[in-house]
Amino acid sequence: MRNSRIAGVGHYVPEKVVKNADLEGLMDTSDAWIVERTGIHERRYFEPGKDTTANMGTRAAQLAMERAGVEAKDIDLIIFATLSPDYFFPGPGVLMQRELGLTTTPALDIRNQCSGFVYALSVGDQFIKTGMYNNVLVVGSEIQSSGLDFTTRGRAVSVIFGDGAGAAVLVPEENLEKGILSTHLHAQGEFAEELAATDPSSNKPQRLTHEMIDEGTIYPYMNGSTVFKHAVTRFPEVINEALTQNGLQATDIDLLVPHQANLRITQFIQQKMGLPEEKVMSNIQKYGNTTAASIPIAFSEAFEQGKIKEGDLICLAAFGSGFTWASALIRW
Repeated sequence: MRNSRIAGVGHYVPEKVVKNADLEGLMDTSDAWIVERTGIHERRYFEPGKDTTANMGTRAAQLAMERAGVEAKDIDLIIFATLSPDYFFPGPGVLMQRELGLTTTPALDIRNQCSGFVYALSVGDQFIKTGMYNNVLVVGSEIQSSGLDFTTRGRAVSVIFGDGAGAAVLVPEENLEKGILSTHLHAQGEFAEELAATDPSSNKPQRLTHEMIDEGTIYPYMNGSTVFKHAVTRFPEVINEALTQNGLQATDIDLLVPHQANLRITQFIQQKMGLPEEKVMSNIQKYGNTTAASIPIAFSEAFEQGKIKEGDLICLAAFGSGFTWASALIRW
């Protein structure tokens, strides 16, 4: 047996900064309204013609590989998590493979929205544990801004999301007390439509119609109160599940890196778990919710800021559309 270990993390965010005040001219909102409900002050939006879901993932991956001390040719498998692919098909994994200059390296796409990166990490972990692959590149990348309703009708969702990418390189670890100790995945499809973008749809006579655009069904819908209620329950559950399996307690956590869904949710989790503020990584204030990219972006920034050191116990946790939720416990 062997574990997998995160040897390097990296991230990329577009240059365009969109502050709350910039949205005031597009919809009936205000900086105070957004901050009070979400904690977000600004976010990044992609630049058409420059940024794509795949090439943002590539930039994050290149930094992660540099920090891991590996080159693209060393990668055995790419796992790419996103809900905003460049094309309806093929997925962005093969596009990033091409950008990295690789030829036949397998690429797998993961569609688990906000939980996507942790799901992808778990898949990569299994491939390494079985011995099938040695170096696995796990990426989360999103362009949300091109699919939002920038009118008052859509403000509850549109003010939340931003664009960006994050990545991690997984390598084998022979010391079973280090690396990814365990991962935990869950889903509850009965709530699928409570947080969803149901059009364009392949089960309609036409995948995209003018009616879908006019009625706004092409934009994300969120039942905010239902999502909040489930999130504040599932986050602590899945964190405690990881701790219990490994014979640990919340006090053993050195850094919790939650999905950056809403600052109010993060603060609730922090209080519920009894963790001091310095042990919870939060950067939603400047990036918004970047879905599958949010955990690896926060992870990479925590590394850059010196918040992670050898031997630290790190917990990743996510909840989102599906509903899906997941956690990973890591000994750095």
